[in-house]
Amino acid sequence: MKILVPVKRVIDYNVKPRVKADGTGVDLANVKMSMNPFDEIAVEEAIRLREKGAATEIIAISIGVAKAQETLRTALAMGCDRAILIQTDDEVEPLGVAKLLAKVVEEEQPGLIILGKQAIDDDSNQTGQMLAALLGRPQGTFASKVEVDGDSVSVTREVDGGLETVKLSLPAIVTTDLRLNEPRYASLPNIMKAKSKPLAQKTPADFGVDITPRLETLNVVEPPKRSAGIKVADVDELVTKLKAMGVAA
Repeated sequence: MKILVPVKRVIDYNVKPRVKADGTGVDLANVKMSMNPFDEIAVEEAIRLREKGAATEIIAISIGVAKAQETLRTALAMGCDRAILIQTDDEVEPLGVAKLLAKVVEEEQPGLIILGKQAIDDDSNQTGQMLAALLGRPQGTFASKVEVDGDSVSVTREVDGGLETVKLSLPAIVTTDLRLNEPRYASLPNIMKAKSKPLAQKTPADFGVDITPRLETLNVVEPPKRSAGIKVADVDELVTKLKAMGVAA
């Protein structure tokens, strides 16, 4: 069985984003970029499934600028077998990503698609669900446990009330949550090997997909700064201040 793992190049989660002076977006100049953390979990889970004998090949795919090759090389160093970059300098919305992935799925025919539940840059949490709808395939979102058994996969997913386990017929789509696993670090030998693994480059035009944005960003602003807290000497003073603020009766 093939596993397809979409990965996205985003601002490193340790970096504090800065808004451009003109408010048109987030400043990416000289900012450290890395693989979306949820996608790292997806790559790790695909590798673990292959180690258990449930998969034979893992394909990493990314949609974005040329530098997304670095993200794909990271996925290859972790253990993916080959990679595909659909290169574009334009911003691609979740629906455009889903349409491009659907075309790749038609070509590759993977038995399982594992991707992060959301990207930490836009937090859309839409691509997996849209892809499942376009392909007409069953989906298991927010997965905290994945078990492949023959021609089906059981997904334990996190819901508001606790945990829910669903059994999906393959081929299927799974989106990963934080508690699914702990991604491995790529070793130096594997980083070197990743340089020689195949990485195909394509464009949205190769698949005949229109990625014209349907949304327009009007303005981007930083969240307001929190005001400094105050210290109180005792409980009586705390209650007095709360009453003055209208918090306590």
